[in-house]
Amino acid sequence: MVAVGGGSTIDAVKASGFLAGIRWVTVPTVASTDAPTSALAVVYTEDGAFEEYRFFPRNPDLVLVDSQIVANAPAAFLAAGVGDALATWLEARATAASNSLTMAGGLPTLTGTALARLSWDILWENALPALDAVRDHLVTPAVEKVIEANTLLSGLGFESGGLAAAHAIHNGLTAAPQTHGLAHGQKVNIGSLTQLVLEGAPTGDIRDFIEFTTRVGLPTTLTEIGLTVENTHELELVANAATATGETIHAMPFEVRPADVISALKSIERFSRRVREEAGLPAPKPYVAAH
Repeated sequence: MVAVGGGSTIDAVKASGFLAGIRWVTVPTVASTDAPTSALAVVYTEDGAFEEYRFFPRNPDLVLVDSQIVANAPAAFLAAGVGDALATWLEARATAASNSLTMAGGLPTLTGTALARLSWDILWENALPALDAVRDHLVTPAVEKVIEANTLLSGLGFESGGLAAAHAIHNGLTAAPQTHGLAHGQKVNIGSLTQLVLEGAPTGDIRDFIEFTTRVGLPTTLTEIGLTVENTHELELVANAATATGETIHAMPFEVRPADVISALKSIERFSRRVREEAGLPAPKPYVAAH
């Protein structure tokens, strides 16, 4: 089977190919996730809430990317891929610190962790010029590097390095109907920022992350994903789902409770607004989910 499209198409082909007992290849038309390289699929309910990961015994036999097709797609897809890929290093280093199991079922490898860090470094250096090029449908060296980071390095990095809080919080956010319609990488970026808060990361690191990902075009506030600090019920749903048994948040090198997630999520709203204002960046615009 050949998957031509985005993450949902690719995961559907992986799952159906496995059930049919045939091999599969992926031909991503956007660089919005690391789904093209991985040996798992994410299954959601019809309403868009995270349901489960499905693991397969093999990765795709071929991942074929036409860079011009990726450059012809809306830049928002590439930006979402940056959000997904930036989490790779944050989660891999947390998994390494706790010596937890990876999504592939083994302990993290030095190689996987190094590739996760390489993905992070490439994106900080190349994401902004790559996005500008893609807005004009141009393929430049920066675009090629970001495609590789989003698709290959992030995929290898998370499978052999591990996932932690960022993707668990993404999964939790799907429990809130207000977030439906957002790209995977947009919700992951909120998860990454929340993970940094949970870790007690240096304020300068959190500030830099907010400024950089805002410039990329990713959400850094609850407002931009359709939530507010007053949405107590929804945030409880998010936190409970993010900390459910078996979730990757338990790969963090310390215990994370639902109350911790709620506090961290609420805290990013005011701080992100402050950072953006001081940096001269646009104020957050409310997101309204399409029904």
